Amino acid sequence: MSVELLESKVAYEGYGVDVEIRRYRRVDGTEVERQVIDHPGSVAILAHDDEFVYLVAQPREAVEEDALLEIPAGTLDRDGETELECARRELAEEAELAAAEWTELAKIYPSPGYISELVTIFIATDLSPASGERDADEAIDIVRLPVTELDEALPRIRDASTLIALMALRDRLASDRR
Repeated sequence: MSVELLESKVAYEGYGVDVEIRRYRRVDGTEVERQVIDHPGSVAILAHDDEFVYLVAQPREAVEEDALLEIPAGTLDRDGETELECARRELAEEAELAAAEWTELAKIYPSPGYISELVTIFIATDLSPASGERDADEAIDIVRLPVTELDEALPRIRDASTLIALMALRDRLASDRR
C-alpha cells in the first residue's frame, strides 16, 4: 500500500510546471495537505569518453548562479517523446554531441518534498559531433572536464544529478583500475 491521492486542485498554471494543492491519505490513515509543483520529468546525461566528461555551464537564475556546472539535461516537455529520445535531443542541443551507446544509470527525485519531478540519468558513450537547436534563451558554454580531474571537480559541483553521475563514474573508473 502507498500514499493515496484524495484530491488535487490547480492553484497556479505556469510555463512547464503547475502548482497544485493536494490532499493525501498516508498508510496509517492520517490525511495531509501539500503544495506540489507538478513537473513532467526530466533527463540528465553523463556523456564521457576515455579523456573527458562533457559538462555545460549555464545561468540558473532560480539559485542566482551565472554559470552552474552541470551534465547536459532537459525537461520531458514534448508530447510522445520518450526519456531516451529527450536525452538524445538534449545531448545534441547542449553539448553538440551524439552517442552510439546509451545506458540508464539511475532514476532520482531531486527534491521530493515539494516537486514531483523524476530525473532519469543516462550514461552516453561512443561520442561523435552533432548539432541541435538550443532554446532561444539558453546561454550554454560546453566544458570538457578531464576524467583525471574528477576528484578535484566534485567539491565545485552543486547540481544533484551531476554529483550523482560524476560520483558513479569515479567509482566505476576506480573499480576498473582494480
